[in-house]
Formats: sequence, structure tokens, C-alpha cells
Amino acid sequence: MPGKPIAIFWFRRDLRLDDNAGLYHALRSGLPVLPIFIFDTDILDKLEDKTDKRVLFIHREICHLRDELVKLGSTLRVYYGKPIEVWRDILDEYEVRQVFTNHDYEPYARERDGEVERMLISRGISFHSSKDHVIFEKDEVLKDDGSPYTVFTPYSRKWREKLNDFYTKSYPTLKYAGAFWRTTAPPVPSLQSMGFIETAFEFPPRVAKREIIAQYTKNRNYPGIDSTSRLGIHLRFGTLSIRKLLRFALSIDQTFVNELIWRDFYQQILWHFPHVVNRAFKPEYDRIKWENNPEHFKAWCEGRTGYPLVDAGMRELNTTGFMHNRVRMVAASFLTKHLLIDWRWGEAYFAAKLLDFDLAANNGGWQWSAGCGTDAAPYFRIFNPITQAEKFDPQGHYIRKWIPELGTPQYPKPIVDHHLARERCIRAYKIAIES
Repeated sequence: MPGKPIAIFWFRRDLRLDDNAGLYHALRSGLPVLPIFIFDTDILDKLEDKTDKRVLFIHREICHLRDELVKLGSTLRVYYGKPIEVWRDILDEYEVRQVFTNHDYEPYARERDGEVERMLISRGISFHSSKDHVIFEKDEVLKDDGSPYTVFTPYSRKWREKLNDFYTKSYPTLKYAGAFWRTTAPPVPSLQSMGFIETAFEFPPRVAKREIIAQYTKNRNYPGIDSTSRLGIHLRFGTLSIRKLLRFALSIDQTFVNELIWRDFYQQILWHFPHVVNRAFKPEYDRIKWENNPEHFKAWCEGRTGYPLVDAGMRELNTTGFMHNRVRMVAASFLTKHLLIDWRWGEAYFAAKLLDFDLAANNGGWQWSAGCGTDAAPYFRIFNPITQAEKFDPQGHYIRKWIPELGTPQYPKPIVDHHLARERCIRAYKIAIES
């Protein structure tokens, strides 16, 4: 293996130099640090939409990262392939002594990292992974008896009790920028070379707006106004530090802080109860006899259910990759309870469309809406999409934006009757959980 001994930092869902835990530890390792990123074909090959905006976002951020590193006299080495095969090539090319990265809690990531770590250790190379994506992880917030919380409110109380300046302190990564390996690297692979198509698309800025967060408690439920941070994609891919955002929000709005706690909560649920990826958190709900009408599902996906708030949300999602959180709940409740379609169908659709798709949060939200998850609303509590629209879009600004044909013959009539659908849902759920 030619050259000098080096350490490698492996970027994944932490695409920034500033306040990056794993990168900080790498730069303090005493070895020159080569940063790398792998476009993972195990993930990319499963994406049917070759204009997927998330791949575009990652590619842009990787190019930005590389430019930042070039200014520091280093570079970012970017690979395309299966991670384990890429790592074999890396070890053939460089004399690697240590590898640093940040934790990823999803089942695929845990399997991938375990495979890479075993190979590295077999070659005498140490593997170091740090907490960076969340404030508290794994077993850091537990009940007094040592078991994980499965209800949000007591979890959030313990979370807040434990929080102190240590957990929000930033890592001064760039203080050690002199430890980056002074080298050059081949260009970043193009989207086209990876089978994707570049499109013109403007992503939300990586800026926490004080005026939005200050009014979050008051405005967050109203989709017709600019009331949410739109930072989801930046938290998902780590282009924004969760520690910096939390510090910023703590003195401004506690409801917004609660949203960040929910994020940690669902990550620890996924860690302790990985079965939720495929099955209901509450096993009895796996006995529900779903209708799974394909025509109804198609109408829901396309925003043609005849329920304006649901349809507006689905059209917003299909066009922008974003859906307001209140509308997400209404749309998810409608699919699972009005149409009696398996929550996993809706979860998979959101996973394919949301720019800020995060397995833990998406799964947690869908199971909550279906009544089968943690903190779930009772099965007999069913959102009325008409009254939800009257309450949270009273002037109809949001609905009219996405359904210009509302009130004309072009807009479909409701595909189900609210009251009949509600009764059918309650019967089906009752049979399942009482059998």
C-alpha cells in the first residue's frame, strides 16, 4: 500500500464541515485526514424516479463540500458503488490506519456499517463512529427501570431534564482544518454517470428564520401561511447541525423544540424496536383486515379523493416534495381510516416523494396516524377532513392554491362518505384488537 498512513472520514447523513462530531475526532487523530463520500448503489438502484430531487440535493451538497475542502488545500474523494466493494478498493489504494464516521440508526445502515467495520478490523484498522445526528440516542434517555420510553410526553420530560450545555455544544471542527490531507482527487461523478437526470429545482435555504420559529406555536397548524421552518431536508442530510439549531430555538419557541425532541424519540424507537419498519408497533394492529382498494389508493396518490384538504396536500407533495405537517396527519389518517388502506402503502409513497424522508420519523408518523404506533390516537379518533379544512385553512388559501378546479365539474366528488367510512373503520379496528 503506497504512501503515508492516513485516517479517513466517511460522510453520510452529515454533509457539512462545521460542528461535525465524527470529523472533529478524525481531525484530532494525529493522522492526515482524507474525507470520502460513497454514492451507495444499494440505495440508488432502488430509486425508480431518475429525477429524484434528493439525489440532486446530495450531489449539489457533495460538490459544495468538495469546493470547501479544496479551499482548505484538501479535497473530497467521491465514489460510486456498493460500500463494501468501495472500501476494498480504498484499502488497496491508501494506507489507512483509522476510519471515522457518524452513527446512522436505520436497519440497513447498521448492517452496512457492521460489514465494513468487520472488514476493517480484520485488516487491523480501527473504526470509530460518533453521535452527531441527534441530541440523545440509543440508551441515553431511559425510564428509571432502564427500559426505553414508548410514550412521548414522559420521554420529552426526561429529555429536557437531562439536557445541559454539554449536549448542545458545537464541535470546533475547523479549528483543526490543518489536519486535512493535502491532496487532490478525481472529479465528482456526474448525476448522468450514475443514471440520474439533473433538473432545475430550488431547495429551501439552510437558514433557521427567527421570525418563523418565534411564531411557530401560533402558526404551525395553518398550511396557507409561511409557518414552518422547511429545514427537514437539511436535518435529514446533516447540512445543518442539530446542536446549533437547538441552541437557537431554546430561547425562542418551546413547541419548535418539541418537534426536535420528537425527532430523537422516533430515532430511539427505531433503535430499540426495529420491527416497526415492517410491522405495527402494537402487534394486535397487524390483524386489521385492510380494504386495500387499488383505485382508491391511486386517487389518494394523485390528489383526486374529493376531499380538498387531502387532495391539496397530495398535490403539494407530488409537486414540491414537501407537505405541511398538519396536512400530513390528515392525509395519512384519511388513507388508513377512511379508505382502510394499509399504512405501509402510504408510508412507502411518502418515502418515495418526501424531500425530507427519514425512516424513523416517517414510520412513526404513519403508525401514529393509523393508530398502531407509539402515542397513537385511539382508533376511534378519526380526523374529519372537512372540519380540519374549516379550522386550519379557513380562508381556503392553501386549498385554492393546489386545487384551482375546486367548485367546477372537473373536481371529483368524494370517493367515500365520511360517516360511513368512519363506521367501517371502527368496526374493522375493533374486530382486530379485540380478537
